[in-house]
Amino acid sequence: MTQSKPDLKVGLIGTGFMGKAHAFGYVNAAQVFDLPVTAVLHRVADIDLAAAEAAARAFGFAHASADWHDIVADPDVGIVSITAPNALHKDMALAAIAAGKHVYCEKPLAPLAADAQDMASAAEKRGVLTQVGFNYLCNPMLRLAREMIAGGELGEIRGYRGLHAEDYMADAAGPFTFRHDPRGGGALADLGSHALATAEFLLGPITAVMGDLVTVISERDDGRGGRRRVEVDDIGRAFLRFGNGASGSVEGNWVATGRKMQHDFEVHGSKGALAFSQERFNELHFYATGDAPGRQGFRRIEAAPAHPPYGRFCVAPGHQIGFNDLKTIEVAGFLDAIATGGAEPFGFRAGLRIQTLVEEIKRSAQDRCWREVPGP
Repeated sequence: MTQSKPDLKVGLIGTGFMGKAHAFGYVNAAQVFDLPVTAVLHRVADIDLAAAEAAARAFGFAHASADWHDIVADPDVGIVSITAPNALHKDMALAAIAAGKHVYCEKPLAPLAADAQDMASAAEKRGVLTQVGFNYLCNPMLRLAREMIAGGELGEIRGYRGLHAEDYMADAAGPFTFRHDPRGGGALADLGSHALATAEFLLGPITAVMGDLVTVISERDDGRGGRRRVEVDDIGRAFLRFGNGASGSVEGNWVATGRKMQHDFEVHGSKGALAFSQERFNELHFYATGDAPGRQGFRRIEAAPAHPPYGRFCVAPGHQIGFNDLKTIEVAGFLDAIATGGAEPFGFRAGLRIQTLVEEIKRSAQDRCWREVPGP
């Protein structure tokens, strides 16, 4: 007789793009992975009851609320997903942690590193597990790249270039949004954080940064017939130095006309190189200096069951996994950690690290000098 798995009831705050991705992740994780716990969509909250009820019907939640505090107060909720605007993350997370609930929060974790520190410390003191939404790191191709780098297939790592560019803020007629709020907004925090997380995932700790922040569109429609000044960056760039001796650069850019998801990187070593683009994220390109003259060039490695956990989604190579599959992998890792007491895949302490890097780059840009970065 098959023993039933315990339920872990989910509360979701926010029902936009990322809220929907979280809901898909919880549902799909149970279908794709053999987890020791079953996530149950229990309660969803949004800014008004109509929006929450619509999301409950669409996503499959049992209950809806217009107040996120109802999720925190619900004794049945065991895990809280936060996909609300960045400036609200801290209050929501601290309330959930105080109630003894595990927390899965989208990035950036908090407006300031000091806020992220408070959140990480509170979770550790309360003994709950946490997760920050850096799902691009769950891509089997990124894991393969890290294995190849660590295994010496590229030789001595000499250079790195990372980029996360999109165009959803390229229209100067577009409105002022929560992402333009100085309390945690800007392209560096929003997109550059992914580039920074990928850089450290692949090469290890960044030890020094030199930043440059650019505001391209200086004011936007405030939604009330007026204009509001934009005080955050539309493009954030940084030169980097790594602890392994390599150097490189990253860029976060949300006014990159024509780009929808250019989360790319290149790694150059003494024996080879890797190139990757999120717009074709089932591929990793590898160049080996040892190939014979006339036979050299980047060759494509296609995602396949040989690159776990791709095989959980498809038994055939070249058929490709998608964005929501990456979210499913991320959710599965977090649920497994909760059920088994294992290590957090990318917890609040890791999210604090990324926010620390963002702030050091901002200070560097303001001071126009290199800044040393404290170790993780």
